[in-house]
Amino acid sequence: MALFSRLRTNQNLSLLLKHRYLATSSILSSGSKTPLTSMEKTRAALSLLKSESNPEKILEICRAAALTPEIHLDRIVFSLAISKLSQANHFNGISQFLEDLKTRPDLRRDDRFICHSIVLYGQANMVDHAIRTFKEMDKHGFPHSVRALNALLFALTVAKDYKEVKRVFLEFPKAYGIEPDLDTYNKVIKAFCESGDSSSVYSILAEMDRKSMKPNAMSFGLLLTGFYKEQKFEDVGKVLKMTEKYGIKPGLSLHNTRIQSLCKLKRSAEGKALLDGMLSRGVKPNAITYSHLIHGFCREGNLEEAKKLFKTMINRGLKPESNCYFTLVYFLCQGGDYETALKICKASMEKGWVPSFTIMRSLINGLTGISKVAEAKELIGVVKEKFTRNVDLWNEIEAGLPQ
Repeated sequence: MALFSRLRTNQNLSLLLKHRYLATSSILSSGSKTPLTSMEKTRAALSLLKSESNPEKILEICRAAALTPEIHLDRIVFSLAISKLSQANHFNGISQFLEDLKTRPDLRRDDRFICHSIVLYGQANMVDHAIRTFKEMDKHGFPHSVRALNALLFALTVAKDYKEVKRVFLEFPKAYGIEPDLDTYNKVIKAFCESGDSSSVYSILAEMDRKSMKPNAMSFGLLLTGFYKEQKFEDVGKVLKMTEKYGIKPGLSLHNTRIQSLCKLKRSAEGKALLDGMLSRGVKPNAITYSHLIHGFCREGNLEEAKKLFKTMINRGLKPESNCYFTLVYFLCQGGDYETALKICKASMEKGWVPSFTIMRSLINGLTGISKVAEAKELIGVVKEKFTRNVDLWNEIEAGLPQ
């Protein structure tokens, strides 16, 4: 009788989920009679979610998309939805949504969705739910794996519950018979460093030594970031010597980490010295290297150095990301160099990257102030052509410009 009752309950749940899917799938179709592919559903869901604030509609959109954590774009949609629901304090909706998904047949093939739901609970700051989901994995027919442990440690770090990270790391491997791997240790190192307790990582490295587990470049990159953040420069030197001990050559990744950390401390000149050292040793910088330095010098008000680095970057054949362009345009406007800002803005727009409305308005106002009204109007025309969302606002701004 118990088995029959359980089967009937599962059948009822499947029918409920199927009915819910049929009722919501039309949300994504936009009246099209042709069935959407899974990728088209995901893209439609992402587009709808960007402007949706109603929690129930957010959930309907996600259900209609039939998302899976195996696809990168689907994970982006999951994350956006959970962020919006969390901001709306719709925590019951988050819980109900994720618990329902655990019963979806295609998500029960392995523990991937369970691990992903743990991370999503962490993103929503629902730490108790994340821990309970891990503990109840066996109820869903999955063992307590190292992948799930790593997901939980990551979730707790996202939620900034560093005390729980430490407790879970100390207690759960033994309690659930899990052997930590390198990813486990790196996640704990990251949490300790984020919490301002970088010195505790020395004990983690000692434990890794006892287990004959070798830290990698990421381990040391995380530790360097932590010590720079805490301005413990002697420890930075110690860590650099440790990389030699473990046979890890300071490559591009570690150099970029150090340069970014120095720039965040407004010590961009030291970051530039590191870049010069890289070049002399034959370590080729990439676009990220230059972007860190450009941002750093901009924040310190040294726009001339930022412009020089941007020019060097282009001359080396490196391709700046959109944020590098936007950063320069913003700070050049702040510094009153509207002509250079206009050149860089045009270069950005040629690549299809248009700075935010606030940055663009600052540039328009600045150009008008230096009697470059024609250039300002031309810029507005290009923006209106590319983006229709703020056309009315741009029409108002254009109407207010000197004739």
